[in-house]
Amino acid sequence: MNDMLPVPPYLYIDLQWFAAEDEGRTEEPSEYKLEKARKEGRVAKSAELNSAFVMLLCVVLLIVFAPSMLKECAAIFRYYFSRCASSSVNDPAIARAFYYFFLRLVLPIGIIGIVGGVAGNIIQNRRFIFTTKTIEPKFQKIVPNFVQYFRNTLFSLRGLFNVAKSLGKVTVISILAFMLLRRDVPILMLEIQNGSIGMAIGRIGVMSAEILIMAALVFLIIAIPDYFVQRREFMEQMKMTKQEVKEEYKEFEGDPEVKNRLQQAERAILQQNMPQAVRESDVVITNPTHFAVALKYDAAAGYEAPRVTAKGEDEVAFSMRRIAEENDVPVVENRPVARGLYANTNVGDIIPEEYFRIIADIYAHVMNLHKRL
Repeated sequence: MNDMLPVPPYLYIDLQWFAAEDEGRTEEPSEYKLEKARKEGRVAKSAELNSAFVMLLCVVLLIVFAPSMLKECAAIFRYYFSRCASSSVNDPAIARAFYYFFLRLVLPIGIIGIVGGVAGNIIQNRRFIFTTKTIEPKFQKIVPNFVQYFRNTLFSLRGLFNVAKSLGKVTVISILAFMLLRRDVPILMLEIQNGSIGMAIGRIGVMSAEILIMAALVFLIIAIPDYFVQRREFMEQMKMTKQEVKEEYKEFEGDPEVKNRLQQAERAILQQNMPQAVRESDVVITNPTHFAVALKYDAAAGYEAPRVTAKGEDEVAFSMRRIAEENDVPVVENRPVARGLYANTNVGDIIPEEYFRIIADIYAHVMNLHKRL
């Protein structure tokens, strides 16, 4: 059994190529990591979707402006033949005129292509992203890594998926083009035999437009699922290990600016849930008309004192009082306490220690009311 023939080097395939590269990455990527990747130009995008979008726009442009473009071509030929009859073929004026006509034909398509590419990226990422990181010169980009190339193209799900996409596009477009030609070519031949050259040329134009539209739609149909595949693959690549999450949390924990921003976001979310928070609160302390603060004491959750679950001023305070009364939540009028809690606490905060005694008295009053009922 030990006398097996050695495997030739050119047949050796590293089985690690098929292993999960992101082993241990089980946590969803943080917003910070995604933002950092965006700054480096690494985003979830489908080149197929961009190409399909650009192709569709260019095809529409060609079809819409085909008559005027044909007139431009006819004008080029007329000018060329008229000048050749009276001057040398090498006349610089002819070359300048040709470049001018050429730009008038090609420039709109080029502009639409650029606009389509930018719009495609904005649609995919829901924002405009500009970075120079992706065009910075790197040695790895200059010297090809053939091992990595074959690994990504032949021995990976991404490579197989790309091959399947290409074969699918070619197959579907070929079938549709064949069906179209089989339908229209006999009619085209009859028109040529009958001497209807103008109608034949028009039919060729219509056939070309139909094939281009079908090709663009096929590209778009294949590109849509490709976008979701690329997005899922990107999010898998961005996943983090538990250790990375802990390190990132420690990094931000000491940053006062980030900490303050996170607290503001949390307070905003809590404030949006104000009606539900008021319904679930123990008591609402009011000014009585200008300020209102809702409190809840949840010892089971580990809170050592009542917590501010909602607070509001003027119209919001009035709404809080109305919601509390509609849901049988006790409303206690205490001007200094309502003003003090509103000014010195945020939603989600434990009440300050100096308010412990007065809040305890308010809770005792509320409990007595419940006992009487």
